Amino acid sequence: MSPQLLSHFKSKQKSIEERIAAGKELRKRFHRVNQGDYKTNPKRTDPVSILEAQGETRLPDLVPIRYARMLTSPFAFLRGAAAIMAEDLKANGETSGIQVQACGDMHVANFGVFASAERNLIFGINDFDETLPGPWEWDLKRLVASIVASGRFLGADKDLCRDAVVAAVGTYRKKMKEFAYKGYMELWYSTIKGKDIMKTLPAEVRKGAAKIMSKAKERTHMQVLGKLTDIVDDKFRLKENAPFIVRETHSQAGLPIEEAVGLFLDSYFLSLTDDRKALLQNYRIIDVARKVVGVGSVGTRCWIIFLTGNNSNDPLFLQVKEAQPSVLEPFVSPSSYTNHGQRVVAGQRLIQAAPDIFLGWGEISGIHFYVRQLRDMKGGVEFDPEKVSVKNLPDYCSLCAWALALSHAKSGDAAMIAGYVGNSEALDESLARFAFAYADQTERDYDALVAAAKSGRIKVAKAAA
Repeated sequence: MSPQLLSHFKSKQKSIEERIAAGKELRKRFHRVNQGDYKTNPKRTDPVSILEAQGETRLPDLVPIRYARMLTSPFAFLRGAAAIMAEDLKANGETSGIQVQACGDMHVANFGVFASAERNLIFGINDFDETLPGPWEWDLKRLVASIVASGRFLGADKDLCRDAVVAAVGTYRKKMKEFAYKGYMELWYSTIKGKDIMKTLPAEVRKGAAKIMSKAKERTHMQVLGKLTDIVDDKFRLKENAPFIVRETHSQAGLPIEEAVGLFLDSYFLSLTDDRKALLQNYRIIDVARKVVGVGSVGTRCWIIFLTGNNSNDPLFLQVKEAQPSVLEPFVSPSSYTNHGQRVVAGQRLIQAAPDIFLGWGEISGIHFYVRQLRDMKGGVEFDPEKVSVKNLPDYCSLCAWALALSHAKSGDAAMIAGYVGNSEALDESLARFAFAYADQTERDYDALVAAAKSGRIKVAKAAA
């Protein structure tokens, strides 16, 4: 053990109360009321230009699909505009200075239920493509802006949107104080279980939550087998649905698929522990296809690998997804990882108590990637005005804020954050102001993308599904 490391472990720790006091002291540096300020930077980069620049690093034939998805609503635009908001957050001024492992793309559609290794359903953040150490405020501000944007999309009035923001920030504050007093091991293993959700939600909301969790339990690999495959010559094969799911003979780098898969396995296996390698080696590859996913991710390389084990009733679906630099990277310290797939995996493991057992990373032809299981007991709220009861928005947003607070507490100093956010509603009121201001900015940016599509500046696909 190095002297520096030994010195760390022998140093005196600050008490919870001292760290809370230090957090309170930071209010003098950056007042909580100022967290609500948002003014458009006069030198602000044209938002469409930011999206076009991202498109230059993506597959050109898929970029029009990304635009089509973002043009469905201002809320969809915000989901794809993490890079735009990151620049705005940096330009908008100071922060408290407390760092966490930030999600980087925090919005209300980036949460859901998924299975732990013990096959229990838990609720949490479900996308980590942009994760990087950064200010805790940036995640919370993106979350509250998405609350107003999604609320408007779903038909909520101003008062309901505001109630949802206040409920979310209030929950974040209260949970952070609770987490500040937990032991580190207790906090590390903390999750939001299905029973916790049912206990917390009002009686009238529980039925909908139970339905989501029940549906998630059905989304096993067997369910994926029925949905994503056909039987061809008495064998299961991935079902093509161009341009969203396509079987290719070569990778985008020009390698024959078999060669690319071999390189993928060589690289991916280096990231797995021996027990995971032993489990995965029981399976055999049946088929491989390219898949279009998400809103902000469209255009990055993504593949599905379909494998079977003991028999055809033992399928496994792995998603291999390209990892590009985080949108936060130009505005914070660069990633400490040379492989952005490793950055994503390391971030997820740090802030999620029950990561996928096959989570890993690698590199092929200079392209970084990470791997996870596809649809393994995963589910979430469908942001469809026809399917969502908008009156439940505050309860759902409160649940999202609980999950965000837990992720920040695990990777940052919960006591310092708790000291800064405090017990009053000062931060709630301030961030409500920010949320509406940035939702308005999002609508202006959405209009700019609409204008770019009408003028022919950008090419938009006819189908966005």
